[in-house]
Amino acid sequence: MCGIGGFVGRRVVRAEQSAAMLAALSRRGPDAQHAVLWNADFREDRDHASSGLLHARLSIRDPRPDADQPMTNPQQDIWICFNGEVYGYEEDRAELIRKGYGFRTTSDTEFILYAYEAWGDAFVNRLRGMFAVVILDLRQRRLLAVRDRLGLKPLLYYWDGKNFAFASTLRALLPYLGGEAKIAPLAIDAYLAHRYIPAPLTLLRDVHRLPNAHMLTWEFGENAPLDVRPYWQAKASCADFRETLDQAIALRTASDRPVGLFLSGGIDSAVVAASLVRQGYTNITAFTATFPGSSYDEGPQAARMAKALGLTYRALPIEPALSQDFDQIVQDLDEPFADPSALPLWYLARAASEEVKVVLGGDGGDELFAGYKRYAQHLRSRWRGNMTLSLTSDHLPWEKPARWREELGLPWQEAYVLRFSGVSPAVRRYLQPDLSALSAVYWRDFPSSEKGLKALLAIDFANYLPEYILRKGDLCTMAHGLELRAPLLDHRLVEAVTSLSDQKRFRRPAKSLLVDTCQLCQEEHLLTAKKRGFSPPLSLWLRGELASHLPGLGVRLASLTGDQLDADRVDTLVEAFRKGVDKLAEPVYQLLVLDASLRALGLVSP
Repeated sequence: MCGIGGFVGRRVVRAEQSAAMLAALSRRGPDAQHAVLWNADFREDRDHASSGLLHARLSIRDPRPDADQPMTNPQQDIWICFNGEVYGYEEDRAELIRKGYGFRTTSDTEFILYAYEAWGDAFVNRLRGMFAVVILDLRQRRLLAVRDRLGLKPLLYYWDGKNFAFASTLRALLPYLGGEAKIAPLAIDAYLAHRYIPAPLTLLRDVHRLPNAHMLTWEFGENAPLDVRPYWQAKASCADFRETLDQAIALRTASDRPVGLFLSGGIDSAVVAASLVRQGYTNITAFTATFPGSSYDEGPQAARMAKALGLTYRALPIEPALSQDFDQIVQDLDEPFADPSALPLWYLARAASEEVKVVLGGDGGDELFAGYKRYAQHLRSRWRGNMTLSLTSDHLPWEKPARWREELGLPWQEAYVLRFSGVSPAVRRYLQPDLSALSAVYWRDFPSSEKGLKALLAIDFANYLPEYILRKGDLCTMAHGLELRAPLLDHRLVEAVTSLSDQKRFRRPAKSLLVDTCQLCQEEHLLTAKKRGFSPPLSLWLRGELASHLPGLGVRLASLTGDQLDADRVDTLVEAFRKGVDKLAEPVYQLLVLDASLRALGLVSP
């Protein structure tokens, strides 16, 4: 797990620019930082670099310096920068050894390097895990970048036809861009719509986020166009679900550093915990974020579960000091990102990182087995398909219930997005009166005209899961040098699940198939608690520790966005919240995060 960055092209990058890019990645990789820089002839040259690879390492597998990156083959004509972990590659590694490849390390990085050299772009089919890989092939004067199938690891890139740059975070690209960094107006609106900026958009013009399960290639010696294409979709599998589940979990215990588990007290993390114990991995510590005295404290339930399973347990009380930490959390989230649950996750990761360097989590269960209530809610209206009806109102957009009016104005699939949206389209139009190109939603890959549950799941797998749930997990843990692994999102397990009949996969209550794997948890009645998400006390925070950030918010946002956000209208919304309209807490929080994020990035719209 690491931070990666680099650039290839004709532009000369000053030494202080490449050093600043690497410094911006250092929290993701606190154990070692290295750079290899070349001039136009691909001779190492720090003073006249037009190409380079940068790497900040969190050493999990083979922590010796021999496994540091950027890494190259013996001929030094193929180079790799890699962020993530791949698992279960021993047989393929043995095949490479038989082919004559000499391994100096036991790292997965070296395996990927030689896999590309041996099998070309098809190497990606042999990778099982999470990864953002960039390979610089000097033999063919070719660059390849690939992001894992489910989207656990991030990769952003800039390309102007002659120059290409990439990084794990937007912040690490800023030193390369310099004065060319310009805010994209639609990205601001997309953030307001969804609480984050969906792929392939980023906050900046000409900077893109490589979507999950996509590969990018550029023949940089031939002035060829950039080629971005998908390389995977889940295919039918005859693998046994239970066996694949246990294997996916066992593979993710591979580490030369201490391993822990995030145990929430819910079904998904309980499945991971029970499988670990069933397979004999009892030396793993379970960590739970606790909120004593609150309605969302899962500590007692998680403690009972850990005790029944025989796992070492650590309750980590979360007492947010937002007046002290808010700006740092916003900075660690890289781009504007306004999920309030990121705050406790950031604190949990900070506390857990003092004891372990790897944690397993339960992300993915709700998307695999339709665990969210919003699925059933939206399916009730599928009868209308693409029929739309536009209704208007003369009230301020938050004075009357507007969601049902806005849903009727969109096709059924797009309307689903509003069930997990940020600022409503009506409020966005109010706050940005001069933005003519406003789109209702910015999610991608709506699956034709299908109107069933699987269509909603496909929408979430393309958008909500990789760019909201998994991005949050990656950024909050990597901010503290902690690697988060998601065994339920093993691609072979995903294929096994999606091959199940609907009767098995979607049996009621939701996730029954997962519950069936936890015999001990069932015997101890540990999985009967009502499902609960973390619903932070936003109104309390905004009227307490964060209240000092609200005065002048409208003027600041108007200045930062080039008047895209109207100062008076922002302040009208904030004032309505301060006078007691609590349902405006989330829009106010989004605006607050946007302000802090743009200031932290040092960006102002032209």
